[in-house]
Amino acid sequence: MARKQVTLIFPQHLIKEPVIYMMAKEYDVIPNIRRAKVTENVGEVTLELEGSDDGLKKAVAFLEKKGIKVEPVVGDVVS
Repeated sequence: MARKQVTLIFPQHLIKEPVIYMMAKEYDVIPNIRRAKVTENVGEVTLELEGSDDGLKKAVAFLEKKGIKVEPVVGDVVS
């Protein structure tokens, strides 16, 4: 299984939506939350995603289509 670390930046209207759950269920990707900061205006979550290469690509495309900014993580966030 492939792994990828990404930081997701949620717009205000998606903060309360179960987007990570929907992504994991739809694309058979296992999310591991490494860090999160959520306020009333913005949500920022760093995830380690595990799944097939195709599943990871489709999961990231799903998040971006929803309007979530997806940034790759350089280095390990939490050891």
